[in-house]
Amino acid sequence: MALDSSAPLSRTASVVLVHGAFVDASGWRRVYDTLLQEGYEVLVVQNSAVTFEQDVERTKSVIAEAKHPVVLVGHSYGGAVITEAGSEEKVLGLVYLAAFVPDVGESVFDLASQEVPGAEKAPLLPPKDGFIKLDPQKFAAAFSADIDPAEAQFMGAAQRPWGLEAVQSKITSAAWKSKPSFYLLATEDRMIPAQAQAAMAARAGATVVKVSSSHAVMLSQPEEVAALIRTAAKPNQPN
Repeated sequence: MALDSSAPLSRTASVVLVHGAFVDASGWRRVYDTLLQEGYEVLVVQNSAVTFEQDVERTKSVIAEAKHPVVLVGHSYGGAVITEAGSEEKVLGLVYLAAFVPDVGESVFDLASQEVPGAEKAPLLPPKDGFIKLDPQKFAAAFSADIDPAEAQFMGAAQRPWGLEAVQSKITSAAWKSKPSFYLLATEDRMIPAQAQAAMAARAGATVVKVSSSHAVMLSQPEEVAALIRTAAKPNQPN
């Protein structure tokens, strides 16, 4: 019987995608479609962005569902989530996308509060009812300046508030200390300055790939994101 050459190859790694703050899991659609068509099992975590503990547990539960060893991918705040959840035995590697990479005893708040000379601060509004948001009028310029302007405007209007508890929770386990790590550094990011990304990636000993992108790298550069995930999914990656 002839093989169907259009059928995707079966892969031996699963990919788990963990989104960041102010957005939801729908932002992964382009990356998801690309990897799915290539034969990867792709699972997507929908964070609460209310408590860090809840988001870590959600991620661990999705990891447990995966059929193969897992490449765990985190964007922005999702980087903190995968740092904590990535110590699970099933995880073979971590991929950080314009992400926070805390060490044990650090929170996203601690990292975001560090001064970066010459860098603009993210346009956060004052906390309200235990949550923070970005100024909708400044969202596109800070978060997603290189995607379709109408889509960027909608993202600002539809943003999900970020719980202060999630922002301020301290990491208790840093998976990057024992798992191979990869970092996609967005050079045009106005949420997490490129200098801060570089410092966190270096501390984690991550393999770094630079890309000219806003913070919304999964939307503006989905092929670059998919390429780094493919690299992380290759067997025998060094620690």
